[in-house]
Amino acid sequence: MRTTCGTLAVASALLLTGCGAADGGTTASTGTSAADEVRTVEHAAGSTEITGSPERVVVLDTGELDAVLALGVTPVGAVRTGVSDELPAYIEDAGVDPAEIANVGTIAEPALEQIAALEPDLILSNAVRHAEIYDELSAIAPTVYAEAIGETWEDNLRLAGEALGRSSEAEELLAGYQERAAEVGARYGDPAATEVSVVRFLDGSAVRLYGEGSFIGDVLADVGFARPELQRTAETFVEVSPEQIGRADGDLVFSASYGEEGATAAGEITAGGLWQGLSAVQQGRAFEVSDDRWFLAIGPLGAGLVLDDLERFAQQLES
Repeated sequence: MRTTCGTLAVASALLLTGCGAADGGTTASTGTSAADEVRTVEHAAGSTEITGSPERVVVLDTGELDAVLALGVTPVGAVRTGVSDELPAYIEDAGVDPAEIANVGTIAEPALEQIAALEPDLILSNAVRHAEIYDELSAIAPTVYAEAIGETWEDNLRLAGEALGRSSEAEELLAGYQERAAEVGARYGDPAATEVSVVRFLDGSAVRLYGEGSFIGDVLADVGFARPELQRTAETFVEVSPEQIGRADGDLVFSASYGEEGATAAGEITAGGLWQGLSAVQQGRAFEVSDDRWFLAIGPLGAGLVLDDLERFAQQLES
């Protein structure tokens, strides 16, 4: 298995757990299965038999990529987002060389021939993205699907851990994350009294306000923050027009832009009077954040990096 202590160590540092792997390039002794053990993993597309600890893993969404890296496994192949041929920049901070991970198409269009050429022994994805190609994928290698994406990232990590034979590592990561989320929340005094707004600028003039039913909404809830009324929704996001940007106000506002620089109207909107009139902007409580970390990661590494950001912003607000 392409397992590195470096990746686990970074995840551990982010989430307050210890490195569960041995020296780089070896298989961790904790939480892994014997080479000949066969186990059945129940998942969104049915049940899949997996033998031992998979060594050649292909992932077909950013959440699955984040999960396997956090568990100390470098996949042999991963899809790209479609707006970029690069993997999310933050994975280099996890001690992973993106050049080691082959490009197997995009999230919207995985390249089945390229996946098969890698001879994987496990494929990880989810029913949201790829329900219609499960049969084709499972004909290539054992394939495990998460039911949903976003706020279910913790359950998805557990599923990836089960598929990889690394369930104990998954539980350790989640315990460390919950502990640290509470500590970060304490930096804000009473976080439940602070309404946090999350804004994402997309292609053209598209604007989304992210709700409780999203990855970032789940992380903010674990820290203990409240949300503005419009964002108190089980939906992943609510779309607003640039003319409605006043509805993005909160005690704290975090914003990010998706895609290549200049592809969104973020610069124009944030320079405009409606944005500048937000109370959070006027009080110096509006912050720009990384789209990779806050929206694409959807896993334990990303969650740890969001906590890093929140801790840094708390320090800025205290000074």
